[in-house]
Amino acid sequence: MSSAEVLLDLQRIDTGADQLRHRREHLGERERLVAATAQVNSWESTRVALLERIAASAAIVEEVELEGERIDSESARLNAQMRTVIAPREAEALQHELETLAAKRAESDERGLLALTEQGEAETELAEHLGAEESIREAARSADEQLQIAEAAIDFELADLESRRSEVRPLLVDGLLARYDRLRSKIGVAAARLTGSRCEGCHLDLSAAEVDEVRRAPEGEFPDCPQCGRMLVR
Repeated sequence: MSSAEVLLDLQRIDTGADQLRHRREHLGERERLVAATAQVNSWESTRVALLERIAASAAIVEEVELEGERIDSESARLNAQMRTVIAPREAEALQHELETLAAKRAESDERGLLALTEQGEAETELAEHLGAEESIREAARSADEQLQIAEAAIDFELADLESRRSEVRPLLVDGLLARYDRLRSKIGVAAARLTGSRCEGCHLDLSAAEVDEVRRAPEGEFPDCPQCGRMLVR
């Protein structure tokens, strides 16, 4: 196989590998996994938020219960004191305190009822939410499996290309291979065929003088495309 054929074969292998790696990074399966993972994360965030609502409501209910016990205890003490009071003014003051405590108890009970209602609603929502967990997680597992299958298929092709690449590269002389690698690192496609007057790398036409110069180059030498700098194979 001539140097020209080896050079183009190496370029085809490297281009094919580049395309496979690009495909691997932009797989539809990857996008589906990202979407499924986002659903799982959203589900988990909602679960945590519902648990926090339940805990906050339960804390209020507990606080109200303790407050009610304190109010009841204080009311009982004042009622007992009321039975021993003779002076009207003192009785009036105690009565005012009892009414104030009753108002506080009513307000506290209302607050507790609202919290209890909120807790019940959040618990109902949580039960419904938990019912969707398995289907959401299964969708994520399935998406992950499909991505692994797609990646494995591409990795198999990449391994085959890498094997061919390791066989082809030693067929090029060191200077030509170093030039190829240098151009590859800069512009991706290092070698292109000259078809007629057109460089198949940049798809631009060379002038008649430029084409003549390329065609007069000795066998095994590959002039640069004056448009894009790629090695031209004729």
